[in-house]
This record gives sequence, C-alpha cells and structure tokens, in this order.
Amino acid sequence: MFRCFNLLLLLFCLVYHSETSTISVSGKKGGNIRLRCEHEDNNIVQIDLFKQPDNISRLISVCETEECSGRVFKEGNCDVVIKNLIFSDAGNYTLDIYYNNDQTELKPNNDRIVPIEQKKWTYRLHIDDEISVKTGEELKMSVLVSDADKVKTNSSGEWKEVWTRDHGVQSDRMNDDNDGNLIIKSFLDSDAGTYRVLDTEGEILITVSITESGRKSPKKMDDTEQHKNWIVPVVVCLVILAVIVISVFIWRRQHRGHTQVQQTRHRN
Repeated sequence: MFRCFNLLLLLFCLVYHSETSTISVSGKKGGNIRLRCEHEDNNIVQIDLFKQPDNISRLISVCETEECSGRVFKEGNCDVVIKNLIFSDAGNYTLDIYYNNDQTELKPNNDRIVPIEQKKWTYRLHIDDEISVKTGEELKMSVLVSDADKVKTNSSGEWKEVWTRDHGVQSDRMNDDNDGNLIIKSFLDSDAGTYRVLDTEGEILITVSITESGRKSPKKMDDTEQHKNWIVPVVVCLVILAVIVISVFIWRRQHRGHTQVQQTRHRN
C-alpha cells in the first residue's frame, strides 16, 4: 500500500513538472526563432501549436516545410520555426505532439490497435528590437500586444511606468491608439533608453532599445566638408610663408642698399 502511494506521488510530480516547465526563447524583430521539441523518433502523427493570449488558446497553422506561404513551419522531426518575427508574436506557446508508441494491441477480431500518446512543451517568447530616432520626429512602437499589461522605461535613469492597460499612457507627451501603437509625439534625447513590455505576471514580452540619432557624427561629413577642413589650413600656411619670403626679400634689399651707401661715404 505504501509503495503504491509512493509510485502515485512520483507520477504526479513528473506530470506536474512537465506541465509547468516553461522554456524561455528570445529573438530579434524580423528574425527567426526555433521552438525545439526534442522528440527523436519519426513516429509523429500530428503537431499542434497554440498561442495563449489572455489565457485563451489559439491554434496556429504549422506548415510541413519552409516553402509554404506561412511564417510558421516544421523543421526536423517536430521543431517549429517562426520566421520574420513581429511584436505580436511575443507571448506564451504550447506545442503538442501526438505519436505512436509502437506497442500494438489486438481487438477481438484480430485488428491491430496502435495507441497514440501525447507530449507537451510550453514556451515563453521574448522579442528584442533597436530603434534610432531623430529629435523632433514622431515615434510609433507597435508594442501594445494582446498580452501587454504595462510598459516601463528607464529613460529618466530609473524604471517607471509609462503605460498600463487599465489607465493608458502616463505622460502627456505620449498617445496610444487602437492599432496597438505606443506613440511618442515629438522625440527628445531624454526619451532615449530601454522600454519593456510586461504581461500580467510581470514577465518581459518585448524589449525595445531607443537611441537618439539627431547629432551629426564627424565620420558622416560629405566630401565638400572634408575638403574645407584641409584646404583652409593649407591656404593659411601658404599666406604666412609668402609673408615671410617677402619680408626677408625686403629686409635683404634694404640691408644691401644701406651697405652701398656706407661704402660710398667711406670712399669720399
């Protein structure tokens, strides 16, 4: 009896662990990520991928190969690749695979039954992006995805909330719209920093690093400006050299004339 209880407890722990273990995956906006399933056998009969916004599972179509028109496709035995990432891809996913366990049973009429078993993986997808903005420009960030609960930034030197789902934007310099955009009306260098989008559990969905690009870099000067930078010193040097040469010439001429006058007086 006690041994049976231990076996049941161990089975419960294994099932609980498999259902609650979440794999963190990070990708760049516009790039690709892979959700790995680590099932080596080729006995898979079905793959189901679900996204879970607001705790409501949504089935995502998974193509058999990369050549299909969709952004989600199977690679290898059961790995799933999402390409051309967008911010709305961030969030939680569940991957279910159904496979034959290779243990056949017989019906009373000798027909074979191949039991189908299931494995499940859960993932949390986090997306990064980098944006460079000129001072005074409007900046739209499509970060208000369905899972977003709040947005924080460290642009002021410490983390503070600039948007929450319950109260909207927290700054008179920002707007939000129905298309999921968080908008900075007129970008200032003080707006530069890191912006994090968090879900209701405080997990990071999206990270956007914003830099100010209004200052002109010396390396980006055009040819005309570069020519001006070396022509001016050369002209100045030539003028100074010409003045020195003329001064020496005049001094020598005056000195020669003075010497001739003294020689003439001495002869007389």
